[in-house]
Amino acid sequence: MLPKQLPLRALLTGALTTSLVLSSFASLAAEKVYRLKLAETWGPNTPILGEATKNMAKLAEEMSNGRLQIRIDSANKHKAPLGIFDMVKSGQYDLGHSSSYYWKGKVPNTLYFSSMPFGMIAMEQYAWFYRGGGMELMEKVYAPHNLLSFPGGNSDIQMGGWFKKEINSVEDLQGLKIRIPGFAGEVMAKVGAAPTNIAPGELYTSLERGTIDALEWVGPAFDLRMGFQKIAPYYYTAWHEPGSETQFLVNKKVWDKLPKDLQIILETAFRVTAFDMYTQSVDANANSWATMSAEYPEIKVRDFPPEVLEAMQTATSQLLAEQAEKDQLAKEIIESQKQYLAKVRAWTDISSKAYLDSTQ
Repeated sequence: MLPKQLPLRALLTGALTTSLVLSSFASLAAEKVYRLKLAETWGPNTPILGEATKNMAKLAEEMSNGRLQIRIDSANKHKAPLGIFDMVKSGQYDLGHSSSYYWKGKVPNTLYFSSMPFGMIAMEQYAWFYRGGGMELMEKVYAPHNLLSFPGGNSDIQMGGWFKKEINSVEDLQGLKIRIPGFAGEVMAKVGAAPTNIAPGELYTSLERGTIDALEWVGPAFDLRMGFQKIAPYYYTAWHEPGSETQFLVNKKVWDKLPKDLQIILETAFRVTAFDMYTQSVDANANSWATMSAEYPEIKVRDFPPEVLEAMQTATSQLLAEQAEKDQLAKEIIESQKQYLAKVRAWTDISSKAYLDSTQ
């Protein structure tokens, strides 16, 4: 209702005009489009991983009514698949999609937020992130680098890898050249192997030419397309990445400039995408393993021998103890994961594991 104490002419020429101008500016502000650039470690046609970023961008744009628009540059565009951390930190890119353990050489405490050998499976780890203090610890690690990190999608339990020769003892690991990143690489080194980290696009050629003797990648959904089964017949079961989480990295200065509602929309898009990627991974692994086992019956699925697993588990415990002793934040993260794993695994053992054991 128009205020009675003001003449109509004054309203038209003064207050009403001001109101209309302010409304126009408010409308323009509300409709401002924020254009963000995302760099990903993966190639443009990488299954599941490459789809996750596209799905996230689409979801963010739709939920924001077009106010959030995200351009995705794949590894073939920016030419630095393992440079995502630095590119987002510096502001060259606003967002990134990669895996936290790739940065252990820069910031060792980042490796705990992907997956730990003999650690939590995917749903246990999600519970730790969102209910057990994991997100807060991750923020402590990334904050000094002008970064925020969010869970970016889980590829589910990862297979132990493709080997050209069968592993029958710890001796068979001595000097073995294997592509395996993160903490698992340190474990492999401690038991005598020679781990290395190679960008995804170079893996097949490296294995084929003998630059490496073995590699771990992900699981059937990713491995089938890569073709590793054609040159390395031994497919080993999991130990090192029981719940492999990717990440969305965000430049903190960019984040702080976003309106609150767009921050919420972007975080929601991350979270929904992460869940979708997990369910897609489970489904795709099942379908791909059915295809792989039928078309390549010569594949030999193997468990690592008990003595090898024991050696790797001992190495894991020793390395964690060393990290905890020299770094207070590492100690805090390791202890948090250890305590949460003990609690949640007690439930997993009498629920999911008991069900599987009793129905096979």
